[in-house]
Amino acid sequence: MSNILRRGRLEAAQGEEILRYTSSMEADRRIFEADIAVDLAHTVMLKEQGIISKEDCSKILSGLLRIREGGMEKLDFSYEDIHISLESRLIDMVGEDVGGRMHSGRSRNDEVATCIRLALREDLTGLLEEIFALRNTLLTLAEKHINTLMPGFTHLQHAQPTTFAHHICAHEAAFGRDFDRVLDAFSRVNLCPLGAAAFASTGFNLNRKRTQELLGFEGLLENSMDAVSSRDHLIECASVFTNLMINLSRMAEELVIWSSSEFNFVELDDTYASTSSIMPQKKNPDTAELMRGKTGVAVGALMSLITICKGLPLSYNRDLQEATPNIWRSVETVSASVRIMEGMIRTMRVHAEVLAAQSVAGFTTATELADTMVRETGIPFRTAHQIVGMLAKEEEKPTLEKIDSVAEIVLGDSLSGRGLTKNMIKEALDPVSNIKRRKLTGGPAPEEIRHYLSKRQTDLELNKQEIATLKDMTDSAFENLLTAVNEYRKA
Repeated sequence: MSNILRRGRLEAAQGEEILRYTSSMEADRRIFEADIAVDLAHTVMLKEQGIISKEDCSKILSGLLRIREGGMEKLDFSYEDIHISLESRLIDMVGEDVGGRMHSGRSRNDEVATCIRLALREDLTGLLEEIFALRNTLLTLAEKHINTLMPGFTHLQHAQPTTFAHHICAHEAAFGRDFDRVLDAFSRVNLCPLGAAAFASTGFNLNRKRTQELLGFEGLLENSMDAVSSRDHLIECASVFTNLMINLSRMAEELVIWSSSEFNFVELDDTYASTSSIMPQKKNPDTAELMRGKTGVAVGALMSLITICKGLPLSYNRDLQEATPNIWRSVETVSASVRIMEGMIRTMRVHAEVLAAQSVAGFTTATELADTMVRETGIPFRTAHQIVGMLAKEEEKPTLEKIDSVAEIVLGDSLSGRGLTKNMIKEALDPVSNIKRRKLTGGPAPEEIRHYLSKRQTDLELNKQEIATLKDMTDSAFENLLTAVNEYRKA
């Protein structure tokens, strides 16, 4: 069979180097199943609209299912893309008088745009499940460490005491927003371009609504020019993936730091570590380090997509062929990273005793001491800040006598004379009392964390239902498509 595209307008065959340069076949592996689904839905619709006969429809559908069963490896990789290779294979199987009718009213432009959305839709659903699992693991870990003290940090310096649960919940909250962003992006991915043809629609009496329903899309991209030329959904997804990878990278950075000898807050499971080829004592957090590095894949994909799509005139341009490998590379990296992070968190050992011992290192209770002075003596906070700051220069633990001596310098008066007592100071310097006092919404107090965890678990259950709804919608659509295909194959 000659090249079904080049045998008309073009005479000269392309050389091997040009074929390699222009071919998208390797990247098209990701859309093989989607392309079959699009062909099946389009063929069913053509028959229902009376554009092709029931006999031709039956032969085309049977041929497509045989191609699907054989897999992509049975296709001819000398073609420039999967769409032409697949159609050529079909024509070889059923003849051009039959197989040549499948492409009626359709262009590769709307075909590929639909395939990308179908495949990306599945990737997004899978990513939602991965994020859900990670968040669930984080909340489970937090529940075990509601009372585990640890130092909180700003500028990577000891700042105030908090709890391990409070810290872990902060990461879960960020991943919760990532979940929402993926879900929101899904709604714009799940729109159907099929029927737009090259860009100006078609003179065939297509039923775009029917193919939309058969493929499980929520709606149509109505303007046919926009349908084939827009890739803003890829940029949006790449941006979402980048944000998610940045959040993963931040947590990976903490795991690297926390597992060092200087911190010793956690120990990663051996599965996620490596050793040195020369230093036998080493246990390196390589997996977490690689996660930081792989963030560059997501960032790079986003930058590539923005650059590719910038300045393209309407409607379709071949530049867009270079867009899809970037989104596949990004979603693969991000999905794997979420899975790996879930495993690292689930299997790591938390050194609660080290965390507790470090919770007061670096005078982390200084803020509460200043707050206590304000509440109990009525002095301005800025004055209390100055007094405690002067005390912080000394290495010894603050006492009432030392506080009074500094207060005399700053105020010309003692704070004990204004009602400050030794018990008040003792409580202010106690990290447990610090945390119990911080029971405002979102704070680390145990009662607040328990309330927070309960709310987050409720949110997770709702998210679980949202994932199930998306999967049911696409699964039922595919079942309906197969039902129609089986019905028309027997016609």
